[in-house]
Amino acid sequence: MKRSILLHPDPRLKKVATPVADVTDDLRRLADEMLSSMYGAPGIGLAAPQVGVLDRLIVLDCVKEEGEKPRPVVMFNPEILAASEELNTYEEGCLSLPELFADVTRPAVVDVRWMDENGAEQTETFDGLWATCVQHEIDHLEGKLFIDYLKPLRRQMMTRKMVKVKRELARG
Repeated sequence: MKRSILLHPDPRLKKVATPVADVTDDLRRLADEMLSSMYGAPGIGLAAPQVGVLDRLIVLDCVKEEGEKPRPVVMFNPEILAASEELNTYEEGCLSLPELFADVTRPAVVDVRWMDENGAEQTETFDGLWATCVQHEIDHLEGKLFIDYLKPLRRQMMTRKMVKVKRELARG
């Protein structure tokens, strides 16, 4: 089952998500539905708050090469343990702000710890697009969007565009 993705502005996207105490079958099912929604969008990452669930859960898969095997990653309670001083700038987009993009500068390499679908602790070092994506999705768990990194005028312009998009969608 695919989940509907919330569109900015929505107050749920600005809330801090709650830590997951225990990985349940319901949460595993949610992770599968989020992966299906992310691939269908199409996107490379999705956070639970984007589907209206305020749990600390993100999914990502930054494999984009044609014919390359997908690498879906499910993270419960992800946290950045260390970030490089070296920075990378990527043009970021977001499934909650479709068709809007902006350059965002973030650490180029991050060490992340999380709990997997079986409740086991995992750690991994991510770089390049993976590092940007995991930081972007963890931001969602803190109620932060990529546009929050932009200058106020640019952020307001993008928010106004999204208000207009939502109004048009509501009219059907």
